[in-house]
Amino acid sequence: MSAIILAALVTAVCVPLAAPAAQAWPSAEARAQRDAAAAPAGRDRHFAVTWAASADRQGAGPADRSYRLVVRTSVGGSALRIRLSNAFGDHPVTFANAYAGLQRQGAELIRGSNRRLTFGGQPSVTVPAGETILSDPLPGKLAAQSNLVVSLYVTGAQGPTTGHGMAMQTSYATAGDHAAEETATNWTDPIGSWYWLDAVSVETSTAISSVVALGDSITDGWASTSDVNRRWPDYLSRRLQAAPDSPVKGVANEGISGNKVLADGAGQAALRRLDRDVLSHPGVSTVVVLEGINDLKAHSGVTVDDLVAGYRDLADRIHAAGKCVVGATVMPYKGWSEYDADGEAVRQGVNDWIRNAGAFDAVVDLDRITRSPYDPQALLPFFDGGDHLHPNDKGMQAMADAVDLSALRCDR
Repeated sequence: MSAIILAALVTAVCVPLAAPAAQAWPSAEARAQRDAAAAPAGRDRHFAVTWAASADRQGAGPADRSYRLVVRTSVGGSALRIRLSNAFGDHPVTFANAYAGLQRQGAELIRGSNRRLTFGGQPSVTVPAGETILSDPLPGKLAAQSNLVVSLYVTGAQGPTTGHGMAMQTSYATAGDHAAEETATNWTDPIGSWYWLDAVSVETSTAISSVVALGDSITDGWASTSDVNRRWPDYLSRRLQAAPDSPVKGVANEGISGNKVLADGAGQAALRRLDRDVLSHPGVSTVVVLEGINDLKAHSGVTVDDLVAGYRDLADRIHAAGKCVVGATVMPYKGWSEYDADGEAVRQGVNDWIRNAGAFDAVVDLDRITRSPYDPQALLPFFDGGDHLHPNDKGMQAMADAVDLSALRCDR
């Protein structure tokens, strides 16, 4: 981390560390005023999502606890905003303190980087069940490919929480309020999930946009190495940062392990969560859809026509929102416990449609890239994470390398 970037991050007006009573949920008029105030002033600037993780229903959370959540940015920019979600909660939840800083190592932050976030000018906010809230923009710049740390002190939590179960990233928790601290001393409870935080955005040029990867456990990163950002969207993010001619710089990973296109189960079906997990994010130009393996291997009788109808619905809604959509072929899974000839026939039929129907603006043929030349129904052993379904780090990198970066440009 350069001294220039660090100096930009820590430039701010000092504010008291003690939080007053929680802010009540603002009225619709107040929220509209808040969002207008958060909008960039210039016409050549906009917000773009730099990190995201799909929200889902998690177990009950303690009522007086701090969470230190480690995430990896993609596109850099200024005026950092976070989005907190209580989409799956049954009760209001109060965020009594919220801070954003930079990771030094583990739960320890770079000294001077931890800065208070506010909501409508207040340091705390109560979010009703089913709602989300955006923070106010935080002055200063945030670099691309940074390990951003969001620390939340949560009170009043009851019943199920909202979060992302399989983070493939170690975060931290502790009892009481330690959100403002930069040391790791009190952060004694490592956790493997993200809670309440479901998106981070930054202000950048309107010429810059983001891509969303909508998927299941393969996109979520299962079988990749934890804590080093080797999911295929991470590799794609690094490619985009290194590509001087690409206007697409942001990457949001909206994978949920076990997710399906058509049916709820591990998370809401892709068709149900599309608006919240994809279309609601700012600055998105393109969506990559890699879904379907869990539908066809579930022995539920899903046909090619069923999945094609689901893909068409996704593509039509993404196009209606003014965004481009890239379809990814469904990858091989022979050797996985649910593999059978019927599921394989559906996979082949679906992939033929994805390649040839013209419903997508572009296609990335991940089946061709990852399959074994000796047994095309199986993953190439070099890419196999060990269960014959999920790619390892090398497979994840090959998937990202297969994406034609020019196909992510969208002029809709």
